[in-house]
Amino acid sequence: LQGPDPFQRQVGRQVLDAYGRFHRAEFEAFFNRGLVLGLLQRGYGEMSNRDPAILDYIQAGLRLIMSCPSVLELFELLQVEALRLVCERPAPPLCARLCQLLGDFPQCLPRGRKLSLAFCQQLVRSIAHFQSQGTREADLRLYVSQVTQVSALLRSVWKAEPDTLLPSLQELFAIISAADTSFEPSVALASLVQHIPLQMITVLIRSLTTDPNVKDASMTQALCRMIDWLSWPLAQHVETWVIALLKGLAAVQKFTILIDVTLLKIELVFNRLWFPLVRPGALAVLSHMLLSFQHSPEAFHLIVPHVVSLVHSFKRDGLPSSTAFLMQLTELIHCMMYHYSGFPELYEPILESIKDMPKPTEEKIKLILSQSAWTSQSSSLPSCLSRLSGKSETGKTGLINLGNTCYMNSVIQALFMATDFRRHVLSLNLNGCNSLMRKLQHLFAFLAHTQREAYAPRIFFEASRPPWFTPRSQQDCSEYLRFLLDRLHEEERTLKALSAAKSSESIMTESQAQETVHKTQVFTEAPCMGSEERTLIEKMFGGKLKTNICCLNCKSMSQKEEAFTDLSLAFGPPTSLENVDPKCMKHSEVKDDNMVQSNTLATSPAAETPLSNLQVNRGCDTIMSEGTIEDFSAEPSSENTTVSELKVENNGDMSQSLVGKNTLSVTDLLNYFLAPEILSGDNKYYCEKCASLQNAEKTMQIIEDPEYLILTLLRFSYDPKCHIRRKILDNVSLPLVLELPVKRATSPLTVVSGDWSVGLEISDTGENLAKKLKPSGADEVTCPQLVPYVLSSVVVHSGVSSESGHYYSYARNVTGSGPSGLFHQSTALSLVSPQGKLFTEESPCTVVENELDPEMPREWFLFNDSRVTFTSFQSVQKITSRFPKDTAYVLFYKKQNSTCGFNTNPANGLWVNGDPPLQKDLMDAITKDNKLYLQEQELSARTQAL
Repeated sequence: LQGPDPFQRQVGRQVLDAYGRFHRAEFEAFFNRGLVLGLLQRGYGEMSNRDPAILDYIQAGLRLIMSCPSVLELFELLQVEALRLVCERPAPPLCARLCQLLGDFPQCLPRGRKLSLAFCQQLVRSIAHFQSQGTREADLRLYVSQVTQVSALLRSVWKAEPDTLLPSLQELFAIISAADTSFEPSVALASLVQHIPLQMITVLIRSLTTDPNVKDASMTQALCRMIDWLSWPLAQHVETWVIALLKGLAAVQKFTILIDVTLLKIELVFNRLWFPLVRPGALAVLSHMLLSFQHSPEAFHLIVPHVVSLVHSFKRDGLPSSTAFLMQLTELIHCMMYHYSGFPELYEPILESIKDMPKPTEEKIKLILSQSAWTSQSSSLPSCLSRLSGKSETGKTGLINLGNTCYMNSVIQALFMATDFRRHVLSLNLNGCNSLMRKLQHLFAFLAHTQREAYAPRIFFEASRPPWFTPRSQQDCSEYLRFLLDRLHEEERTLKALSAAKSSESIMTESQAQETVHKTQVFTEAPCMGSEERTLIEKMFGGKLKTNICCLNCKSMSQKEEAFTDLSLAFGPPTSLENVDPKCMKHSEVKDDNMVQSNTLATSPAAETPLSNLQVNRGCDTIMSEGTIEDFSAEPSSENTTVSELKVENNGDMSQSLVGKNTLSVTDLLNYFLAPEILSGDNKYYCEKCASLQNAEKTMQIIEDPEYLILTLLRFSYDPKCHIRRKILDNVSLPLVLELPVKRATSPLTVVSGDWSVGLEISDTGENLAKKLKPSGADEVTCPQLVPYVLSSVVVHSGVSSESGHYYSYARNVTGSGPSGLFHQSTALSLVSPQGKLFTEESPCTVVENELDPEMPREWFLFNDSRVTFTSFQSVQKITSRFPKDTAYVLFYKKQNSTCGFNTNPANGLWVNGDPPLQKDLMDAITKDNKLYLQEQELSARTQAL
């Protein structure tokens, strides 16, 4: 049996075999307890007792005396010896040989709970000491097969005696969590993972993550070692356990461990993607690590330098599996570049290398990011561990109320949701400038990127509070908004003036000049005449009103133009909204052939009655809601009538049957605002020509339309008896689309010259351009152009006076093309008659979409201080009918189909949510705060647990 060559050894085995088979009694007497014990403890001759050949011999002998009664004695002996052998930490070849023997002769396995438990734990410890003997492929294959044999034996023991499983796993965790630096447990332990039933994951992970005896350092150590296991070629389910443990730690808010482990190990995990055998597991763990590490770009930027070479290697590979992995990897990379925009120099090479791979949609990216964040790992633990309050499911951030500051919070959220304005603010280069605009940029950046559920805008509040506002008392949000826009406008003008003065004083070098321009120029828009010197506030919210006063005595006319950032719409006396002014009549008489047939109404789901051929003869305003039609006549009047009682007149008289209570609409208030007014009695006008007070007619026209139209409904009127501002609680219906009559120019010449900067955006394409340039000459004088606006946000005041109550706001994302592409030309009801004479001189026309478009179920948000929730346009419409004290107060409308010279979809794809990349110092501040937030959460979770 110890022959020098294989032939002799084979002959020896045959001799032993024949001896045992044909001389059973002699062999039984020879192969006894003493012989076996001697072999196991002392070896044989030159052969050490740790030589696998000893076990070969014993196994052959056992086979030969299986049918003899004395074998039972040997089984008992081997049960003890197997345990002793395992405690001596045998090398992989010996351990594998022992396991093979025990697998063939399970009777030799240690019996009894105590011994079998000890055996399993010691075997786990032995695996931890395994090291591969060589580095050649044959050596490694042999090593892997030896380890597989050992773990297979453990699996069979666990199956036969389930009681041994949990203690074995505790032993395993004790080994990998030990902080002893002198001993590094073998990666071979990974071979055990596949034998742990997956249904135990939740129980095990929960007990591990909530066990107070497991210190953070131990958990970090264990997790790092489990991640090292990804290198084990045949390991199955390692990634499942690693990800489960990462999620478990997130659920109990142990973020310090997660941050440490991710930063320590992410490069190693990425490196594993080079090896096809372990690639699937490595990619799963890498994806989870990157997508969950959302508070700072640090982890992602550790692997960024290695991405391009890996991508090229995948492409060269040409294997179908490599292509599939490349698809997954590019999706992951796109998600990360989307989340951490603002590093073009780092991302350009990557974008170049993956340009021919499909790119996930923005919706998909948002979904992936929201599902993976640490903060979205809800813990299924008892309620004493409150769920982490990360960003709400809306992905929007609330604003903390700092003591009656809801007037500011609601206005800030409305401004933030004015997409084009937000993008302009975020893209400013304001480094080193301590202006109010810089503070607004900081606030917007945090609203967009913080992981907090709500942000406390203390710095901005202190900087933007009007000096006459008493701290901690309720204020008028409209007054605050006006003050804020005014401050921002004035500040920018001052900065521009200063930089102009500086540059004229000294002849600056090119680079210095550029820097100043950078600091002070709020945004370089597409060059259009007259817009360079306008401030950002003027570009976004500025419009112009022209007031004409005509003396009724001498017919002389005086004109005045003034800029506005918001229009204050008063509630007219009831009479003015019922009796039509004869002046209006002239314009509003409609000939029979000018009927509007509004066939589109038939599709409205809320109107059950067939409305396919509804004829409206004077209505500029067809509002559909719950089966009623509001037919607003050209003069500011509003009657709410049901379909059955609607009388359609053809002869220009204004009679309509009144049903129920009148509901005003924003259109009525705008009509009233623009309606001609007779100045008489106490209100007479001093005419310079007549040199005396005269009756006069005053008309107002909008001559420049703002990008964002802000309308304030003047609900507070001063009550001289009680000395307080009372509130008008009338319900006002809010049109989703509002058409503003803009009287641009008075002669064909000015259409092209003066008005170019106002009416034409560089982004306007052919069709739009033609529309804007078409009406010239006589037409332009008589007919105002109707500019469509879509509702972007609504600030609601809840309460009965301006000094008390609460503000909150509804808003949605509306970009130039309409809210998330919701509006197409077909959506609006076409109310223009062929001759275009239907409209009165100043009659805004509105269209209300009946319900929220079913494809956009989550388009509206409700911002109520710290809380942000999804809502619907229905809620916005019905708010006053449900809660009589809650009334719309400030409205933001966005001009439709205009992007105000802002490229919202740059080719480089490095913008987040279409927002521009942040300046580095802003990104750093947010990252720092996000880390702080995670630490706060962890601390509070621990305190609660204690």
